[in-house]
Amino acid sequence: MASEQELSVFLRSVEKRAFKRAHFATQSPDSALDIVQDSMIRLAESYGAREAAEWPMLFQRILTNAILDWHRRQKVRASWMSNMSDFRGSDEDSEADFDLLESLAVEDASGQAEAADRRLERMQTLQVLDEEIARLPERQREAFLLRYWEGLDVAETAQAMGCSEGSVKTHCSRATQTLAKALRARGLNHDNR
Repeated sequence: MASEQELSVFLRSVEKRAFKRAHFATQSPDSALDIVQDSMIRLAESYGAREAAEWPMLFQRILTNAILDWHRRQKVRASWMSNMSDFRGSDEDSEADFDLLESLAVEDASGQAEAADRRLERMQTLQVLDEEIARLPERQREAFLLRYWEGLDVAETAQAMGCSEGSVKTHCSRATQTLAKALRARGLNHDNR
């Protein structure tokens, strides 16, 4: 049986990646934060007493469901708001800009200082990658993030997404092909380095 401290350590270890995944899905930092917090609370309340080894899969499934619920609510709101559009004012609310790079904690494992130009190049590459990931279709993006950012295997990703392993492989393949093509088009072909 896991302790409360173990649960706290686990939640801290997944919070940044979960936020990034939710932010990609919602394009709203506030909504992403709400989704992650709700998912963490659900895990703690419903599954906190489970073995710690079960938490990663449970959390990914809870997070996926929370994101899907958010999208469903948005569709209902959009439908309702389209009917009320005649009563809306002309000025639109603008969301504050969110810097995706702030959510990345890139640590230098070797402990050596990285040259400023290399650091700048990496930051630019990450920014381009973030933009291209955000452009992926939702299921491709979800499969890509679960497999390559969360480190889940194909079976775990399929379970978290509620689809077959074949679908996961197809989504990941299409996502990586699309990303590679987009990065090459933007002059970021790392194969030649």
